[in-house]
Amino acid sequence: MPSLTRKMTKTGTRLRVLATFAAAASLTLALSGCTKLETQSPSSVRNAADNAADASTTEPGTGAGANGAQARAGGLGTVDCAHAKCIALTFDAGPSENSARLLDILKEKQVPATFFLLGKRHIDTYPELVRRMSDEGHEVASHTWTHKILTDADPDEIRDELERPNREIERLTGKRPTLMRPPQGRTDDTVHGICRELGLAEVLWSVTAKDYKTNDSDLITERVLDQSSRDGIILLHDIYDGTVPAVPGIIDALKKRGYVFVTVPQLMAPGKAEPGKVYR
Repeated sequence: MPSLTRKMTKTGTRLRVLATFAAAASLTLALSGCTKLETQSPSSVRNAADNAADASTTEPGTGAGANGAQARAGGLGTVDCAHAKCIALTFDAGPSENSARLLDILKEKQVPATFFLLGKRHIDTYPELVRRMSDEGHEVASHTWTHKILTDADPDEIRDELERPNREIERLTGKRPTLMRPPQGRTDDTVHGICRELGLAEVLWSVTAKDYKTNDSDLITERVLDQSSRDGIILLHDIYDGTVPAVPGIIDALKKRGYVFVTVPQLMAPGKAEPGKVYR
């Protein structure tokens, strides 16, 4: 694997600066004009799917509502997040030189994760890690090609930012992404429409350690544990030096609290994220 310490340091610094400007803004406030960001929770997706299944069958135990809610969670067998205390670990802006160690930890702990990958200097630099993520049962999704703020881009630029990582991920894994995370969580109606065209749902987060501001692994762990709750979506970045060392402690502490780790699609099962919609 190539050593890109200098490049990764520059990339980490660039993303750290970009993220700092946006992280304090509430994702529930107006993003542009009078348009407010409407999001759906994982539980609402599950409930809608269960209600639809119940309405489609008259014989108890025969419809999707009886069995469809169970999703396979890595090495944990099946889990029904309608009853289990589920939570999703997600990582942005990789793969990086830290990702191999992260994958080792997740494999050891039998925890599936969702990776929102960057294209330039990441997917194109560490293709073997993209394949490994998919092969080991993690959800591989998009975080755009260059981390361009999509609300500042024209429609053609938005499409290019989303299509390029999709093509590369599909080439490497055989699976086309169905999820994306907009850089800095910034999105609007134009982004929603293009995501709908491309078959992508937007996934935000409910827990952030702000690991782009600190390399203190203990502080990162504390922030995650303080904010975590059932059906939570945890945002971390494996490109920063303090994050991966914090992951084992985060996993162990949340497991002690009764949490079961799942990918974002598993968190919504038996429902599915709908292209053009936003989830958190």
